[in-house]
Amino acid sequence: MAEHFFSPCPRGLEALLVEELRDCGATAAEAVHGGVTWQGDWSACYRANLESRLATRVLWRVGMGRYRGEIDIYKLAYSVTWAKWFTPDDTLRIYVTAQKSPLKSLEFITLKIKDAVCDHFRTVAGRRPSVDTANPAVRIHAFLTADTATLYIDTSGEPLYKRGFKPAAVEAPLKENLAAGILRLSGWQPGETLLDPMCGSGTFLLEAAQMALDIAPGLGRHFAFERLRHFDRAAWAALRGAAEKRRQAARPLPIFGSDIVGELVRRSRENLQAAGLAECVTLDRADVLERQPPAAEGVMVSNPPYGVRIGEAEELAAFYPRLGDALKQRWSGWRCLFFSGDTALPKLIGLKASRRTPLFNGALECRLYEYRMIAGSMRRRPAEDDSSS
Repeated sequence: MAEHFFSPCPRGLEALLVEELRDCGATAAEAVHGGVTWQGDWSACYRANLESRLATRVLWRVGMGRYRGEIDIYKLAYSVTWAKWFTPDDTLRIYVTAQKSPLKSLEFITLKIKDAVCDHFRTVAGRRPSVDTANPAVRIHAFLTADTATLYIDTSGEPLYKRGFKPAAVEAPLKENLAAGILRLSGWQPGETLLDPMCGSGTFLLEAAQMALDIAPGLGRHFAFERLRHFDRAAWAALRGAAEKRRQAARPLPIFGSDIVGELVRRSRENLQAAGLAECVTLDRADVLERQPPAAEGVMVSNPPYGVRIGEAEELAAFYPRLGDALKQRWSGWRCLFFSGDTALPKLIGLKASRRTPLFNGALECRLYEYRMIAGSMRRRPAEDDSSS
């Protein structure tokens, strides 16, 4: 019998995640705001956790019902057969999110669901699990609409964008699943030259190298479903083994990264080494305004620094036009994509974007701007209005 799942992802990547989940064996996959609802067997759940580059989690639906008040949610949570799937020795944490719920306090709902789960265990096992907000064995998610409550067990544990390495993260990095989605949207294919000239901690470089070597993003970590009572160890071992066999050995790839800040180049190198991918990527310290293309054509993808790393608005006002000039002068034959929440970028860079894709970095609305640098066609434009997107 098919189980029901929900996989959240960065907003703007839902349609891509539908395709990815179908490749993992999902059926009835449907994009909704902020994720994908889908059905599948446990093998599809295991594969989605192991293989998805775009999902944030795989949540397994275990209860659903209408409610009018807190007592209805308590009754729903109490009725779920939690003891079939984990024991009182497993610590737990409850997460509650809501859209248009009339209930005033999500904290109180969280407490009522915790009470219901613990009371269920007292009834069937004579003792209750304890709460661990830092590193719980079982994460229970509740989602409330105006009149419906849905309960999920999180099969992932740590968010799926945590690939199991990357020790030298910088402040407010781009999440790995958003970076993977941007690479997908760029149209970049393994074998094609890729450059991130403002590479920060190297997230785009790491994701691209894993794609090029067909490394399943979950190979370096464990998942919450491995602790559930009905976990199929043999099926999971077979899936992991198949992914290990597919994985290609590290080798030099046409993937390049640079940054003007030497410390960030060092961090990128450290992160690539932690992932066993250091030999795959060529790293240099360089200013994007001065560096030369590593090939006659390719894909440039970057999250341009602004705010803390570049400075104040006056410096940005000088940087973006110079970036546009550098692209025109040296990067013909390249597709250049910039992911930014800075609305000044399209106005100041002075180039006509061939495509703008709305995406969200957490709650921050951003755009992925694509500039196709074709010799002779990229004339300086007047300040570009972003209101059309």
